[in-house]
Amino acid sequence: MDIDDILADVDREDFTSPESTALDHQLLTRLWVAERAVSELLPWPGLLMERMMERVRKQIEIIEDLTASSYNPTGNNASHNPTLNLKLSILQTDLSRTQYLIRSLLRQRLAKLTKHSMHYLLLISPPSTQQTSSSQNQQLQTEDTIPNPSTATDTSPLSREEANFLYSHQTLLASHYGASFLSAFPPQLRRLDDNAGGTSMVQGPDTKEVVFVRCLVDEVTIVVPPDETLDVEEYGTTMRMGEVWVARWEGVKKAWERGEVEVL
Repeated sequence: MDIDDILADVDREDFTSPESTALDHQLLTRLWVAERAVSELLPWPGLLMERMMERVRKQIEIIEDLTASSYNPTGNNASHNPTLNLKLSILQTDLSRTQYLIRSLLRQRLAKLTKHSMHYLLLISPPSTQQTSSSQNQQLQTEDTIPNPSTATDTSPLSREEANFLYSHQTLLASHYGASFLSAFPPQLRRLDDNAGGTSMVQGPDTKEVVFVRCLVDEVTIVVPPDETLDVEEYGTTMRMGEVWVARWEGVKKAWERGEVEVL
């Protein structure tokens, strides 16, 4: 069962049941750990985040209602429900735990987006077929070289909101670069996605970084993807259930997407 199957399994009308809540918290925690450990941006869990945000909203409403009901305008501190303060404390602690996970997850994603902004913009933006004439090239501004993802039908692994933020962020940054120093360069040197001479200015995340993973199925084979020395994908050694290994992310990425390994 892969991650999409797990998310679809709890995508039911009554997502407030204890089983769905516990499973969603487990999925959110695993995703948060993986996002912190992996160098590249992981797919945005849209359905999971929608359910978690809806629970947060309802829990805030419950806490506010209980707090209002505990207020005694007569000045008598004796409460008719002696367990109310304990209940409020438990609800607020659980709410703080969920909010911390969501905030930390979003901060990790924003850090990766801003670090490799051009890489992800080029990844999600449709290819440009527009030909630039010589006269247009003379008027080329740095911000004109930023790919626009607004017409993209699929922004994975980013959410639509992340794609809009990234485009605005990179456009402002390009305008700053252009006003600071790039406007003094020749037009052909003002691009932020230049790959002249076979060397690209756009650098993506390092997928060869190692991660700690635990095998969750009977066995998982480490994949050796093709590179400069390998023409085709090859298979390496095999993990057994419960084993914890240190492996390159590119070798276990597909297994993680299928839910066969857990990033620690």
